Amino acid sequence: MHNDNRYAYDASSVSPLSTWLLPDIMKGSSGLIIWNNKIWTQNDHTDLKIYAVDTFNINEYQSYSIPGLSHIDWEEISQDSDYLYIGDFGNNENGNRTDLKILRIEKNSVLAGSPLVDTIHFSYALQTDFSPTGANNTDFDCEAFIVTTDSIYLFTKEWLSQKTSLYAMPKLPGDYVVDYQATCDVQGLITGSTFLESKDLIVLCGYSLLVQPFLYLLYDFKDRQFFGGNKRKISVDLPFHQVEGIATQDGLNYTISNEEFVQSFISVSQKLHTIDLSAYLSDYLNPVPITRVKIQHSNMLIFPNPADNELFIEADTDASGKPYAIVDMTGRVVLKGLLDKKMIRVNIRYLNKGSYLLIINNTNQAIFKIIKI
Repeated sequence: MHNDNRYAYDASSVSPLSTWLLPDIMKGSSGLIIWNNKIWTQNDHTDLKIYAVDTFNINEYQSYSIPGLSHIDWEEISQDSDYLYIGDFGNNENGNRTDLKILRIEKNSVLAGSPLVDTIHFSYALQTDFSPTGANNTDFDCEAFIVTTDSIYLFTKEWLSQKTSLYAMPKLPGDYVVDYQATCDVQGLITGSTFLESKDLIVLCGYSLLVQPFLYLLYDFKDRQFFGGNKRKISVDLPFHQVEGIATQDGLNYTISNEEFVQSFISVSQKLHTIDLSAYLSDYLNPVPITRVKIQHSNMLIFPNPADNELFIEADTDASGKPYAIVDMTGRVVLKGLLDKKMIRVNIRYLNKGSYLLIINNTNQAIFKIIKI
């Protein structure tokens, strides 16, 4: 469904399809990418290595040292076709770092065991006060960025405002004052990002101050105006999981990671989880071609699709009295009725999420797919 940025979605949540315990050496997993048929991650504070995890056996992994570097707070990993990028820009300790940077590492050199590294240094254009703020008390922290064909975009982790701000800079080595672009009120702390440039789709991950994780979908935007398209926040059913990394290859199936979280009586180990967002994104990524149907001399419009709670069927007078039915993928009729007015409202609130067939008329049938989200 295309969106004019004014549509308000109902609250929604997803549960992981599967969960695996990560090895103890990855307790601080803070970012994810999928590359070379493996899931890659890095620890935030503990070492100068990156790890490639086998997607079929989580306990099988390789480690790759990135020597000769400092490691203050590695909070994100991203990539393009030629390079890995590691964000050493965590700034939650006092909010006053002046050595924020992104490491750019040539991919082939990593696999060869002799990584070639250069550095992109930056500061925030809006940060002029570098007085210590104390822990978790700044809006100039960052744990998420994406890499496009020509640029890097940062999504800040704003402890005070619970928002995220977008900053842009070149993806070439240098020293930059990064330009502020826009702010989005995510009502939480953004910790990771994944990007499908060809599909204009970004999914951010994060958590609330009560450590309730969520995903934040940005899609159907134009001209890198990432906050100007469709936006949707989805809670993840993993309370007290400090989700830090997210990756996808197809935009429908996602891998997320949480680092070890120990506080008071709560103890959560580091894990990987798989999430299916097909119910939310399949129609955007693989749009249903039929939005208007014709039965004999009647024109009918069915919208929105995907739909949350209500589906509207608009028809001209020639369709009056024709029956309709909504059928699940097992062939069971779950709703039915008559087109007794020009536009009818069908309550689908209590249908399970997923795909259905809408059948209009018993004899001269028109059938097309709808998606309940």
